[in-house]
Amino acid sequence: MSPRSPSVNEELRRRSRERLLQAAVELVDEHGYEATTLADIADRAGSARGLVSYYFPGKRQLVQSAVHRLMHRTLQAGLEREPRTEDGSELLARAIDAILGLARDRPVLMRTHMAGILQAEGFVRCPEQQRLAELLRDTVARHGSPAAERDYPLLRAQLMGAVFAILLPGAPMPMAVMRAELFQRYGLAWERGVPPDDEPPGGTRAQRLPDLSGYFDTEPT
Repeated sequence: MSPRSPSVNEELRRRSRERLLQAAVELVDEHGYEATTLADIADRAGSARGLVSYYFPGKRQLVQSAVHRLMHRTLQAGLEREPRTEDGSELLARAIDAILGLARDRPVLMRTHMAGILQAEGFVRCPEQQRLAELLRDTVARHGSPAAERDYPLLRAQLMGAVFAILLPGAPMPMAVMRAELFQRYGLAWERGVPPDDEPPGGTRAQRLPDLSGYFDTEPT
């Protein structure tokens, strides 16, 4: 039997890593972070326990990468949904709705993610995070930013701040309020993206928010 080619081995490693990431998302969503062990994740993925350590330094890094993968895939699906568009404002609205939608639909995972970022390990940089960053950077550029490399981290921070506010235990902010704040900041009409059933704050669904098209034209102070 001839040995496998490097390309075949690489594909097998990619699939193995993908299974671990998917298993981590499923188990943390079902049981929470503390109740999920690396052995549980390996079992769900059909992998050897030692393989987890081969790809990830620890559980926190694995789970952060898994949530970054979920965010990347959710964002990409939102941007590419039908009808397809090249309109920068519509794409930015879809991006905001995709990330805020995760706070609504996957609160356990997103709380776990935020907690991990705020702990000592900090922000995990991984291939999944890089793909998410590329999508956000491209979306900001399509919206009209002349300096997307500078401006997309601001969008990322605003999205994470909104997610944190929506998920804040004991004092959550309504998703519609956070969506309206972000849409106003970027000059997006409420009807863009996937508007929730709620009326926008103030109850004027048809009212256009202020035009902030020149928002990206100012240099940071």
